[in-house]
Amino acid sequence: MSATTDLEQLFAAGKWRVDRAQSVVGFRVEHLMVETVVGRFRDFDGMIDAGETPSISGTIRAASLETGHPERDAHLRSFDFFDVERYPELRFASTDVDIRPEGTLVVAGDLTIKGVTRPIELDGVFRGAAPQPDGSQRIAFDLRGELDRVDYGLIWNRALEAGGILVGNVVELALGVAAVRDLPVELAA
Repeated sequence: MSATTDLEQLFAAGKWRVDRAQSVVGFRVEHLMVETVVGRFRDFDGMIDAGETPSISGTIRAASLETGHPERDAHLRSFDFFDVERYPELRFASTDVDIRPEGTLVVAGDLTIKGVTRPIELDGVFRGAAPQPDGSQRIAFDLRGELDRVDYGLIWNRALEAGGILVGNVVELALGVAAVRDLPVELAA
């Protein structure tokens, strides 16, 4: 059976819940014109609804971001960037999930940050499916994309004395998604 057939069958098999403990929502952005800041969000959830038209949705708690530098993290949570007091969540809702013949997928959707919604496209690779010791079914895939943070109102920056800017505008997104099939209520009991 091909990866595409596996992926199509799994996506056709009901609803899947993202497993936070086995998934990663990460990002990278240029810093000081030569460095890269890598970060992630620790608190998020997501669903894959396989129905006739597959959909993927997710919510990220903005305050859960971390880059390994507490002062920078506090600044990113502040009014200058994510303004987590006013905008506690980032939201994604797919508009199209295209499963490709070679086992890849393209997920187009709407991403909302700070109350601004913009379209985004994520390229994905199906990592596989496996039954678990408890009898549950698990799938995994990676998604990658990028966005211009300014488009979402994340506009704070500082000019550098040597030229250029402190924080790059292009943010690379990297998601490692593991999901578990939700059992119908009558089977879960």
